[in-house]
Amino acid sequence: MLKVVAFNGSSRPKGNTADLLGRVAAALEAEGVATETHSLARQRFRGCIGCMLCFENKNRRCAVESDELNDLLAKMVLADGILLGSPVYFADCSAIIKALVERCGMVARANDNFLRRKVGAAVSAVRRAGAIHTLDSLQHFFTISEMIIVGSSYWNLGVGREPHKVMEDEEGLATMDTLGKNMAWLLKKIHA
Repeated sequence: MLKVVAFNGSSRPKGNTADLLGRVAAALEAEGVATETHSLARQRFRGCIGCMLCFENKNRRCAVESDELNDLLAKMVLADGILLGSPVYFADCSAIIKALVERCGMVARANDNFLRRKVGAAVSAVRRAGAIHTLDSLQHFFTISEMIIVGSSYWNLGVGREPHKVMEDEEGLATMDTLGKNMAWLLKKIHA
């Protein structure tokens, strides 16, 4: 069975970003694609320290073993698709999701770009502005990893400040539905 792993980069594990990821996951599940979502809210890892040991070890793991990052990286390795979600914090993605993409991206590059040709998509929860920059930041991870980015009917964002307010953004929800359907379609075509 095809599988997508999603990462919620919000400090609020059950807020707007979770709602958007849940909406995409529901569309994927309706199309027969299994999903698994992980909140990064309680994770305590930092960005890449530039030790370059992943290029020496070549074991598909970050050399920093004192945190949870390698468990999340293993989920990326096994998934057919990766879905990243972040709120907009000061016009960019959250620090924790940036740390995830830095370290996972470096380990992947050190190990023959093992994320190559996986399907990727990003979503952003925004109060007002900065969502496009946030999406661009997350999508750079996909492009440098040689992944295939899925599009939707609009930019993959939902508008809302208070928890669950994005559920009132009809266009944003429709965009998430289309994103999930498009991601499922592409995964099925690639793995036919």
